[in-house]
Amino acid sequence: MTMFTAMRHFLLNFLWLAALVLAGTTFPVLAQSDADFLAAKTAFEKGDRAKLAGLAANLNNHVLFPYVDYWRLKLSIDDATPAAVRDYLDRYPDTPLAEKMRVDWLKALARKQDWSRFAHSYPPPSGEDVELACYGIQYRRQRDGDVALADAKPLWFSEKATPESCDPLFAALIARGDLSVDDRAARLRLASEAGNVRLAQAIATDLPGKDRIADREFLHANRDFQRALDAGAFAWNTGPGREMALYTLERVARTDAAAARPAWVKWRGNLPEAERGYGNARLAYHAARQLNPAANDWFREAGNAPLAAEVQAWRVRAALRALAWSDVLSAIDAMADAQRQESAWRYWRARALAAKGRTAEANALFETLAADANFYGVLAAESLGRRFALPASNPLAVEPAALAIFSAKPGVQRVVKLSQLDMKPESQREWLFVVRGQPDDVLLLAADYARRVGLYDRAINTAERTTVRHDYAMRYLAPFRPEFDAASRGNDVDVALLYGIARQESRFAPDIVSSAGAVGLMQLMPGTARWVAKETGRKDYRPTAIADVELNTHFGAFYFKYWLERLDRMPALAAAAYNAGPGRAQAWRPKAALEGAIWVETIPFNETRDYVKKVLANSLMYTQAFGGAPPSLTARLGVIAPRGAAVSDPMSAKAE
Repeated sequence: MTMFTAMRHFLLNFLWLAALVLAGTTFPVLAQSDADFLAAKTAFEKGDRAKLAGLAANLNNHVLFPYVDYWRLKLSIDDATPAAVRDYLDRYPDTPLAEKMRVDWLKALARKQDWSRFAHSYPPPSGEDVELACYGIQYRRQRDGDVALADAKPLWFSEKATPESCDPLFAALIARGDLSVDDRAARLRLASEAGNVRLAQAIATDLPGKDRIADREFLHANRDFQRALDAGAFAWNTGPGREMALYTLERVARTDAAAARPAWVKWRGNLPEAERGYGNARLAYHAARQLNPAANDWFREAGNAPLAAEVQAWRVRAALRALAWSDVLSAIDAMADAQRQESAWRYWRARALAAKGRTAEANALFETLAADANFYGVLAAESLGRRFALPASNPLAVEPAALAIFSAKPGVQRVVKLSQLDMKPESQREWLFVVRGQPDDVLLLAADYARRVGLYDRAINTAERTTVRHDYAMRYLAPFRPEFDAASRGNDVDVALLYGIARQESRFAPDIVSSAGAVGLMQLMPGTARWVAKETGRKDYRPTAIADVELNTHFGAFYFKYWLERLDRMPALAAAAYNAGPGRAQAWRPKAALEGAIWVETIPFNETRDYVKKVLANSLMYTQAFGGAPPSLTARLGVIAPRGAAVSDPMSAKAE
């Protein structure tokens, strides 16, 4: 255990005990060590039953013993008795572990084709994954006959490989003719669109007779996609030839739609109308995501071709980028109802209506959005000529007795202990079971408890679940205020903007480490921290200190300010650079000046687009929470100018 980890565990233990004291609650000291528990976890992960059993004997009184019990039963699930499983479920009802055990048990029974016992436990209360869904259909098929196969057909249409439990169902559907060649080709396209080349090829080479695409066809195309598309040497009068042409178009266009365009235009007349429309739409989609100015015109060539929701969204974005408001309106109106009701498309529909002079309709839509505490709510309010204001909070006055009762719940104790032991996913699942289905007052009590023990992410997320009674101070917590204030002053960056970044980056978990290796409140990469230390003359910097709150906030503020200055002091550009890298932020700039809100809406990366929206909206909420008058979001977004000189990233591979 590193010194940093030990210190973190000490801090979390201290916060937990402090919260218990505040709640007037005490608990007996655990008789077994957390080190034994972590050793048991390692034994489970290695499949070492003997070592796990030996450790379990000393962990009966540990608050996390349900996990040890689960691990023991999980390792022997194929040989477990119904009584052993029932005993576990009875001892730990209404827990995430019980839900996992139900699913594990059902899958074990299905693998043994023990359908009579399977029937007693199916379906699990919390739903099923695809593997279990296919086992469920297998069960119903042996009970009801082939009529049950109808439930399997929708599972076929996946761009991902499906579990083995689905294979006999799909084979039966194919044998019966209920999965046609067209259905199989449709999945080939889904896999191709997702870049799942292996699945696409497996489906294609498994097609029957004259519809099969030979391995050599893929080998030829895969050798040089651009060359194959340019040559156009496809069997245009056959289904396999046309599918290979579309597959090759997809592979070229996803890298460079402009490079794919000339050959596609040359050869597309060889395709039937439906397939030509599909190809036009795929080319336009990739062009839109590559911010090609011609994308909107290319979408027009797709005509009425059916579009997946993601493609339909990019059809709108291409029209926005082209300032083609009629196309924006028609593309949104063509969306399915559920997609059209999303905040983004309601806002942009209102903007399109306003641009077309349909002011009353536009304002009515803006009014439906203007009360929402999010990016589009703020923009809608400003479109109506007023500044957005957070609705009044109605916080809960937490009674010590209520807090004591809540903190004594076994699930709550497991949440805290799992957090102390760096088992964040398990801690989050336990917390969801604690708060799911609870009324607003209980949610706000839970949020307050989480705040007291330093689980700020849980506090914020729980406060956001309320439906009628809201506490915006809890939703926009501002912990570590001295450190953020110092970072703000030291780098001349708005403190509300720094809080907006940290809320989105880490939800104020100081010890969080991302899958990419980013650390702390401001999610600094180690290479970035080294570079900032050098730039700021921090000769005392050590990599082990990267999560230190004072250092992390200061370094994060410096790094954000560095790019803010080099990207025309545009917060949207700087936020995009902070998330996706400055090279990408610069590359995404338009060739002609573009409204900032449109620029944000057309950021090609889904994660970065959502990130920039939330950071900017968060910063306005924090300004209000701190008692200030927030700036106009529209003004803060401004107008994004064309890219200037190339901006090099000092945190390049060399710096790393």
